[in-house]
Amino acid sequence: MAASRYRRFLRLCEEWPAEDTKWRRDLGSFLRQRVAQAFREGENTPISDPEACDQMYESLVRIHTNFYKNKYPRLKETTFTGVTVEDCRTILATDILKQMGDMKKGTWKRLREEFSAKKPEEDLK
Repeated sequence: MAASRYRRFLRLCEEWPAEDTKWRRDLGSFLRQRVAQAFREGENTPISDPEACDQMYESLVRIHTNFYKNKYPRLKETTFTGVTVEDCRTILATDILKQMGDMKKGTWKRLREEFSAKKPEEDLK
């Protein structure tokens, strides 16, 4: 039975899309990592709680197939702020978050990083 569960999780990992804009922060890569940890021995991995494993698989399938999005359709595709799904994806992209993190640095921190980046030989001269 562990072999069939392992194969089902592998198939789900293959179907789950990887988001290039969220480099190493997307749900697909997290899922792949967790499946690799949980099934370290592959098909021979002993499963201590098969019911919980099956329940987790079914929950992930519902997320992957947009079960609740289809069951409870939204009237509008925006939030209360008026931000669309595409705007949210753009904002949450890894590159944008990194740029925003650099902008949040204070003057003191930027100066400290700039001067600490000097090589020790430069300080002696």
